[in-house]
Amino acid sequence: MTTGNINVSVENIFPLIKKFLYSDHEIFLRELISNATDATLKLKHLTNIGEAPGVEYGNPIIEVKIDKEGKKLHIIDQGVGMTAEEVQKYINEVAFSGAEEFLEKYKDSAKDSGIIGHFGLGFYSAFMVADKVEIITKSFKEEPAAHWTCDGSPKYSLEEADKKEHGTEIILHINKDSEEFLEEGRINELLTKYNKFMPIPIKFGTREETKKVGEGDDAKEEKFTVDNIVNNPDPAWTKQPADLKEEDYKNFYRELYPMQFEEPLFHIHLNVDYPFNLTGILYFPKLSNDLTMQKDKIQLYQNQVFVTDNVEGIVPEFLTMLKGVIDSPDIPLNVSRSYLQADGNVKKISSYITRKVADKLKSLFNENREDFEKKWNDIKIVIEYGMLSEEKFFDKADKFALYPTVDNNYFTFEELQEKIKDNQTDKDNKLVILYASDKDAQHTYINEAKERGYEVLLLDSPIVSHLLQKLETSKENISFVRVDSDSIDNLIKKDEEKISKLSDEEKDTLKGVLEEVVPKEKFTVQLESLDSKASPFTITQPEFMRRMKEMSATGGGMFGMGNMPEMYNLVVNTNHDLVNNILTTKTKAKQERLIKQSLDLARLSQGLLKGEELTNFVKRSYDMIK
Repeated sequence: MTTGNINVSVENIFPLIKKFLYSDHEIFLRELISNATDATLKLKHLTNIGEAPGVEYGNPIIEVKIDKEGKKLHIIDQGVGMTAEEVQKYINEVAFSGAEEFLEKYKDSAKDSGIIGHFGLGFYSAFMVADKVEIITKSFKEEPAAHWTCDGSPKYSLEEADKKEHGTEIILHINKDSEEFLEEGRINELLTKYNKFMPIPIKFGTREETKKVGEGDDAKEEKFTVDNIVNNPDPAWTKQPADLKEEDYKNFYRELYPMQFEEPLFHIHLNVDYPFNLTGILYFPKLSNDLTMQKDKIQLYQNQVFVTDNVEGIVPEFLTMLKGVIDSPDIPLNVSRSYLQADGNVKKISSYITRKVADKLKSLFNENREDFEKKWNDIKIVIEYGMLSEEKFFDKADKFALYPTVDNNYFTFEELQEKIKDNQTDKDNKLVILYASDKDAQHTYINEAKERGYEVLLLDSPIVSHLLQKLETSKENISFVRVDSDSIDNLIKKDEEKISKLSDEEKDTLKGVLEEVVPKEKFTVQLESLDSKASPFTITQPEFMRRMKEMSATGGGMFGMGNMPEMYNLVVNTNHDLVNNILTTKTKAKQERLIKQSLDLARLSQGLLKGEELTNFVKRSYDMIK
């Protein structure tokens, strides 16, 4: 038996590991199974190229076993194994220089899971949960097996073992603080989280299976005990798109999200090997307008080993609302945010994914526009967010981004321009695009616009104000105006001037009467010479003010605008008979009642009449029709 000290440049490596990685101690199992997988795949490669004479690769598995009574956890593989000399080289001579810098660098970041991968300490993560670790290993070469033992100090022992088959068994003597890892449920949870799609089958216990034996009437159901394989070694993303059917993609989605009952709308299969390696499948789920509830559903893998579901930095932010898997060997197992921000490959990956998603959306639009239109409301939030946040995506989206009308017609921007240019170009030659955000609340205003032959878009996502700002600055001579932001004659100003039935003196009198009754803190009175059939009182909110408030509420716009009180314009049509009636009414009480009633009707059409004011309006209305 050989004994000695592990060759590290500090007195004791193990307290460092425990101290700095304790918050991430569950990853020890991922690290050890990753090592077992590497050892197995290495054997596969050697047998394929004829460098393992007399050795058959066969159908190897990795086994995880709990010995609750002995307080031990076993990880067993059938891979290349190690000779005693290789144990000495790979286990005892740990490349762990500069420990002082390490301590200084990580003293404030105990949760930084990048430490293990950075220092090549995958195997040593075992000491986060074990007082003692044993390795029993037999190389595929014709050499004796080796048995290595270490109790968490730099001292180790290394002796021959009587293991006959090639491969490695690691035995962890679980410490008192980590006895959760002797529970079947906890290990199963970790295997499902980190190793669900590892390329080598992982056995964890056994299970009962019922099969029919015999034929016809003589067939009987019998129970068999089989290995409980916890992973799928050949997930859909590792296959070629040509080898997969639509049902395969749907089945894989169910495998990824067993608690998700809605089918995805469509998928995008990623597959690139230059200038970096990347595979994966992204799914567009049905999305609501809530931007905050849907992130962190994409899983990042490195060679089928789960890394994280926080893919910010790798996937463009607007796509973090999608679901699916991305796998790249070019991303380290232990991802840190600073690494992602600095790494050139990651930036290329992000650009590639953006381009691939844009190309897929364009092809779906071109191949089946009718189907794309049906799905628009479920996917628009991603596309609109992408148009806002990624310039390259904005350019490509011009070919497939849709602008729906209140009548459920869908236009690309180019089609919309062509459709409305004759009727909705104002006196300054600017194209005015009218839109509503709520069909029911703005019904009166929409109707007035449609009577003029105007098209009204329905744009109701939470980021629409930001998007309109972007479109107005990116495209020439256009303006988006919400349909309730002004009186119908002022939405698209033409050359013709309307003549008022009232003289200037009568207008001054009317304005004075109105301002005595209308609350100044909420409304600015505007007298307008409109069509006599247009509403007598109309409440509008200026496009600029309302849009800035909305942008402030969702991040952006002018500083402080979000806290400004709601202010509205009360547009009074001086050519309407009711307005003339208010002006000529002799009794002040009746005049006040008419103004209040007209104002409340206008507020009602905007959904602004609530509480006590609504109660008073209802009571006043009954009094007027007695």
